Amino acid sequence: MHRSRLTNTTVHWLYLLILLLGIGAPASWAKDIMPVGEKVAVDAQGHDIYQTNANGIKIGYKLIGSGSPLLLLTGLGATMKNWTPEFIEEAAKKYQLIIMDNRGMGYTTDNGQQFNYRLFAQDVIGLLDSLGVKQTNVLGYSQSSVTTQNLLLYFPDRIKKAVIHATSTDGKAVAAVFKRLSLPNNPTIKKQLQAAMNWRTPLEKMKLIKNQVMLLVGTADTVVGTKSSKILASLIPGAWLVQFKNGTHHLQFEAPTAFTRIVLTFLEMDETVPAQP
Repeated sequence: MHRSRLTNTTVHWLYLLILLLGIGAPASWAKDIMPVGEKVAVDAQGHDIYQTNANGIKIGYKLIGSGSPLLLLTGLGATMKNWTPEFIEEAAKKYQLIIMDNRGMGYTTDNGQQFNYRLFAQDVIGLLDSLGVKQTNVLGYSQSSVTTQNLLLYFPDRIKKAVIHATSTDGKAVAAVFKRLSLPNNPTIKKQLQAAMNWRTPLEKMKLIKNQVMLLVGTADTVVGTKSSKILASLIPGAWLVQFKNGTHHLQFEAPTAFTRIVLTFLEMDETVPAQP
């Protein structure tokens, strides 16, 4: 009896040790990402901002929350602070957010190369490599929705699920809209607009995308419209298309609760049905 109690106790503690160490744990249970590079600032909410060398530049980023990684890529002329607080707060409860500045903006430097979306995608992969992240979910907004298209085309194994928000298949048309707006006289924004001018989605390649994708757009978005999202949703196998009635290019700020809910619902759902024998 004494030996039996000792054995059961030993097994119990070994089981707890396994749980604590993550030995034999599911693949989805992974340690949180640890920051690399140099701490350069602290944001208004107290989150540390870092810079790391990647793809020939210094990329500024911050990590918020805990869980599986979710990469947030923002739009033209914006920085990592341009996300609605409600979305950040809720998403960080379930995911570890990787929020980065695009090349030449905020805390990310520019080494003088001509901008294009393939280069922006390579910047993303450079940051993921620096952080030791093999695969991540991604939410790309506006300019970065096109970066997300490139990630799916050229680095699909690095992406789990992708939200393509307020996107375009014809960058020249979008650049023309932006040029009519009152934009800051910023050399980086000019280079971003030039990158857009040269972009056309290779529609014939969209059917090759295997990742789970959601196209998200507002029906009153006068910057990109809804046509591109509808086209891509029809071409990418199994893609979701979500349209917010009366939503503009600033949808996440107009309907933060609903925006947050649909993004998290999509990320949390496995809509793939196993093949039948």
